[in-house]
Amino acid sequence: MDADSLLLSLELASGSGQGLSPDRRASLLTSLMLVKRDYRYDRVLFWGRILGLVADYYIAQGLSEDQLAPRKTLYSLNCTEWSLLPPATEEMVAQSSVVKGRFMGDPSYEYEHTELQKVNEGEKVFEEEIVVQIKEETRLVSVIDQIDKAVAIIPRGALFKTPFGPTHVNRTFEGLSLSEAKKLSSYFHFREPVELKNKTLLEKADLDPSLDFMDSLEHDIPKGSWSIQMERGNALVVLRSLLWPGLTFYHAPHTKNYGYIYVGTGEKNMDLPFML
Repeated sequence: MDADSLLLSLELASGSGQGLSPDRRASLLTSLMLVKRDYRYDRVLFWGRILGLVADYYIAQGLSEDQLAPRKTLYSLNCTEWSLLPPATEEMVAQSSVVKGRFMGDPSYEYEHTELQKVNEGEKVFEEEIVVQIKEETRLVSVIDQIDKAVAIIPRGALFKTPFGPTHVNRTFEGLSLSEAKKLSSYFHFREPVELKNKTLLEKADLDPSLDFMDSLEHDIPKGSWSIQMERGNALVVLRSLLWPGLTFYHAPHTKNYGYIYVGTGEKNMDLPFML
């Protein structure tokens, strides 16, 4: 959700029970404005909150003028002091995939994981137990990256692609119509396309290259991983992810108000294919 309209956005997303105390809201309003100024971001998004056992991580993201350029991620434990997180790498994701359970809420906390490694001594091969330490900060970076790639979404038409390549905010976007807002095909993944490149020319024939340049939600696997609900007498559409419980997307049809927020434990629902 856009930090410039934070209070309205939190109000629209509150149907899922994801709110913040008045002092946290006041701190976020001020500190995110300073983050935008100091880091010289084009836009700042309040990404959400990852619940820890000791403390919670409040997450914000800074966007450059090109909206699909890699986003800079910051975290805070008190909503006033923000620290920049390193970009996620494949090694980080692989390393932290072995960690299960809740976050602690301490970035310097180290998880211990035991791995079996084969050791050659002459002709004999032994299996040796090695303890690998994984910092919670590494796991935090990895989980945010996974959630962004899997369930960060925007409505069709909110961004447009220029012929020269960069992606910008569409100033003429006036919201989806009520009938469009009820369809999964009206929402895109807020990242570089993956599935679009595999489509045939015939499938791409009806697509507008300036608007339909990202992957649609209708082909997400597993099918049925999104819940769409109309709230407030059809004045608000809410999408909830069943794959990453805690991710809520909201959009008020015929208005520019849209956004998403994640409030959860940072754990993926691995049982979803068996629950559908």
